[in-house]
Formats: sequence, structure tokens, C-alpha cells
Amino acid sequence: MIPGATLGVEEVLAELTRLRSGDAPTHGGRTLAYVYDSGLAELDELAARAHAAAVSANGLDPTAFPSLLRMENDLVAAAIGLLGGGPDAVGTATSGGTESCLLAVLAAREGRRDVADPSVVVPSTVHAAFRKAGHLFGVRVVDVPVDPVTFRADPVATAAAVDDTTVLVVGSAPSYAHGVVDPIAELAAVAGDRGARMHVDACIGGWVLPYLRRGDADGRPPVFDLSVPGVTSLSVDLHKYAYCAKGVSVLLHAGPEQRRGHYFASADWPGYTMLNPTLQSTRSGGPIAAAWAVVRHVGDDGYAQLALSARAATERIRDGLAAIDGLRVLGDPDATLLAVALDGEPGFDLFTVADELAARGWHVQPQFPHRSSPANLHLTVTASNRGHEDALLTAVQEAVGAARAAGPVTIDADLAALIGALDPDTLTEQQFAGVLAAAGLDPATGDGAEPGHPLRLPERMAEINTMLAAASPRLRERLLAEFLGLLYRP
Repeated sequence: MIPGATLGVEEVLAELTRLRSGDAPTHGGRTLAYVYDSGLAELDELAARAHAAAVSANGLDPTAFPSLLRMENDLVAAAIGLLGGGPDAVGTATSGGTESCLLAVLAAREGRRDVADPSVVVPSTVHAAFRKAGHLFGVRVVDVPVDPVTFRADPVATAAAVDDTTVLVVGSAPSYAHGVVDPIAELAAVAGDRGARMHVDACIGGWVLPYLRRGDADGRPPVFDLSVPGVTSLSVDLHKYAYCAKGVSVLLHAGPEQRRGHYFASADWPGYTMLNPTLQSTRSGGPIAAAWAVVRHVGDDGYAQLALSARAATERIRDGLAAIDGLRVLGDPDATLLAVALDGEPGFDLFTVADELAARGWHVQPQFPHRSSPANLHLTVTASNRGHEDALLTAVQEAVGAARAAGPVTIDADLAALIGALDPDTLTEQQFAGVLAAAGLDPATGDGAEPGHPLRLPERMAEINTMLAAASPRLRERLLAEFLGLLYRP
């Protein structure tokens, strides 16, 4: 419990090590979501030392800490050079991809204050950060279905959705769920024809796709960056395929006029004039310094090698997965992300495959059905997976065999009826407690729970994931929000 008896430095660090021992591994390529591992052993120490050197500096005032200003400008310049920015291009370092996407929507809204009911037109596969932006900033999110087979945005349907209220059109490079790059040039032309801005969400692909394009005679992946006519902003996360410590992202704009809308200033109080380029005020210098150090160390040639390693691993894993009876890769991924679904009705459950992989030390991310996209397992492949592809594929083969032996997962009839009767808009705490109890998660008993954890999660999640997959997206949102609120209780 905090606060408590004073502990020595080594005691505190030992406790931290004990707590971290239960986390998913962040190195070695065995966690294929959430983390990005270059496989370069020296990057952790470099980032930690740079972070420590600047952690007490405050990006709130760049005139007081000019080192942070210089490092941020260096990172922005590197992103502009990599991503097709012209001489007028500018950028801002943010805390992560979600903040970059939020600011892109905010800047677009502020740039069209004449529009009373502004909207942003997005493909249905767009990252949820844009729905969060619409929720926070009062911007309607107009969702356009994607091609049901390729999962790429549809320019014709997008053009039909754009109207006089549209302040921003969005495309992904690539989309997170399926790893495919939207037709950015066509979408940008649609936006430009209607006087709207065009944002490219390259948070996950922006630091790897340019390197994959170099020397590719087939022109794949397609061009997607600020060099495309009509693209006015682009977001790229450095804590993804630039392999920097979390959390640093860069939001680029084609010119300063487009950026101005997400700046905030307030002098109408007796303190200092608040001036913020991002949603944050105080900003630790640690993440910026760590990212600056890593980018300087790896360099352009180093990133090219890392990108090619990640792609080679992805292609090997993709071919191996396609050869496993009962599995198929969704769409035609352009980069280093894969979504693996069932092929037909093979008699086993993907969520059980995920559990079996976890039991073997491999962590993948289940994705629930959404429109034409069936339930699938998401794999984010990084440079550290190169050379270990066969170990992963062997584990998948074993996991599929175990899942086939276990058979499909079914939901208890009473639990299915309970879920079917729930209304997400009127869900009560008592109803949520009933769902937990029916699913075998009863925080009232506290069985197996540790201090700071109100309940013990089961080691196998297939039944719970099957239950969630059966719920509507809106009900799933509500159930998981309630679950999150339960987790964050001391």
C-alpha cells in the first residue's frame, strides 16, 4: 500500500521487478501487439539514459528548456524528410497516436468554424481514436463501409458521404485491424474536390512503409504521405516502428495554417499565459529525449534494415499461417500486420487458439467480428521476429491442434439469454455483476485476488471472448467500460 513504511532503493526496485514478472514479455517478439521490439539490445539502455537526462525538463515552456525545442524540431524534421513533406511542412510531437489523431480532428474543426455541424468522413476500419475525437470535440463521425474482401476504403462511397459539413476525410496507412493501406491518392482527391482536409493515419506504418517502398519495382506499398496532392496532415508514432520508448508520436501538417487550430492559448487569468501546442500542458522531456537519442542512433540505414527484417518475417509468417489447415489471412496486407481468421468451419475456435498460444508463451490479440470482418487474431510483426518465425509457426500449429481437440467454444444458455436481454444504455451495476458471476468472475469473493487487484482473471479467455463476440459493439463497449472501472480500484 502507498504510502507506507519507507523502503530502501533496492527494496523498491525488487518490488517493481516482482510486479513486472506477471506482465506480457516486451522483448523477443513473443508479444505480437502493444509492443515493438527492434531486437537491438543497446536501444533500451540508450533510451533509458536519455530519458533520465531530460525527465525533469518541462516542455510547457520551450524558451526555458531550449534543448527540448531543438530535439522536438529534429524529430519533426526527420519525419518530414521521411514522409514527403514540402518546405512549408510543420509538425508537433505528441504523447501518442491517439493524441495526434485527436489534434488532427481538432485542427480541422477549428479551421472551419463557419460549419455549424462539422463532420469527419472515415472508413469503417479507421482507428477508434477518430471516434474518440468526434466524441470529445462534438464532430460527427460519418462511417463509410470498406470493400468487404480487401478491407480498403472505397473512394466512390467516400465521395458520396462527403458533403458541405465535411471538414476532414481520413485514410489509414495501414489500417490496424487488417494491415492494408487505403487508396490515399483517391481519397485525397475526393477531399480536395470538396474543400475538405485530408488526414492520413500512418501512426503504425509511417516509419516502416517508406523503407519498404524503396527499391520495390512493383510500387508496393502505394504512396500515402504528404507528397500526395491533397493530403494536409499525417500522424506517425515513433514508439512503434521507429522503436522508441513510449510515448512519442508526431503530427505533421502540410503548412502552419493547418496546424494553428490545435494550438491553445489563454491569458484571461492572473497567472502565466497558457500556451499549448498539444492537449497536454506540462510535458516531460524524457520521452522526447529518448526518442531523439534512438532516432539519431539507428539512423536511416538502420531503419531500412529493420523494416526489411520485419517485412521478411511477416512474409514468412504469412506463408506459414496460410499453410495451416483451417486458417486464412484476411485481405492482402501491405506492411507488417496480419489478421488471421478461420478458413471455413474447421471445427475449432480461434479464441482457444489464442489461449493455447499464450500457454506456450506467445501473445496475440483477439479481434471481434465487425461487419464483413470475421473474428480473427491480430499479429504485429517486428524486426525481432526475424529468425524466430518457425518457432511461432510451430506454436500456432500446436495451438490449432489443441483447439481442434477441444472443439468449438459454446456459451451457457443462461449466460446467452442474460446477454441478449441487456440494454447498453440502461445497464445497471447489478446487471453487470450478474454477467460477471455468470462468466465466473465474481469480485465479491476475492478468490485468488492480490492487493490492488479486485478480481483474479482466468488464465484462459476463450469463453469470455466468445461471450463478448456475441454482444453488440455498443453492449461490448459498455461491458468493458464497466470492467475497466472495476479493475481501477485500489
